[in-house]
Amino acid sequence: MAQSPVMPWTVSRESLLLPGSLLGLAAFGWWWSARIAHEMVPGVGMGSSMGPLSLSLAAFVGAWVAMMGAMMFPAIFPVISIYHRAAGLGRAAPTPIFVAGYFFVWSAMGVPAYFAWRATQDSVNHATPWAGRVAGAVFLVAGVYQASPLKSVCLRHCRSPMSFFLRQRSNLRRPIGAVTAGTTHGLLCLGCCWALMAILIALGTMQLAWMIILAALIFIEKVTPMGERFARVAAAAFVVLGVILVIHPASLSRLT
Repeated sequence: MAQSPVMPWTVSRESLLLPGSLLGLAAFGWWWSARIAHEMVPGVGMGSSMGPLSLSLAAFVGAWVAMMGAMMFPAIFPVISIYHRAAGLGRAAPTPIFVAGYFFVWSAMGVPAYFAWRATQDSVNHATPWAGRVAGAVFLVAGVYQASPLKSVCLRHCRSPMSFFLRQRSNLRRPIGAVTAGTTHGLLCLGCCWALMAILIALGTMQLAWMIILAALIFIEKVTPMGERFARVAAAAFVVLGVILVIHPASLSRLT
């Protein structure tokens, strides 16, 4: 009996371009976030006369976008991959246009995040009781939101990228439609993750350990089969941490 021909295992350059690009951008985001985190430590990298609060709005937003890229790219890869295939078939505008719409949302969120950071950073650095209780309140709000119907709706959209694009498909060929789709997905992602970003701000924004923890949570929620269940587990954990911080605000120093 004739044997079936063995097809050689090949990987095209095009098939590697998207994951390679996203991996490179995520790696750059983590590198830049680590650098900024080091410089934001009081008395380190900026000089004792400056301190971390000297960071300008533009510099903060740049660091914020890098942080979002580092934390979000692994979780949104399935969405971008589906869009990229459609773009390769001529059914959608180029992928960077869609990604630009997505990051427009998170870049815009960098502005209120900057002012929240300015208002809390000095107290967080000194682990004041006020900062501990504010962080506790943020954890409590995040815990409640994690278990809310709105979070569930946003998460289901993020976990079902194909259904998202089926609703958007008629407009994706035009650049404005691609930007709108990217912005829409960015808003859904914001609906999933704004409370997690609030936790980062309450803990000092560029806390690498918490960035890794929350990035892992975002990935598990959006990509893995147990995502929705894990979101509820995280909700309970946040509530417990919030209660601890409200009762014992000095515990903040152990988290930062």
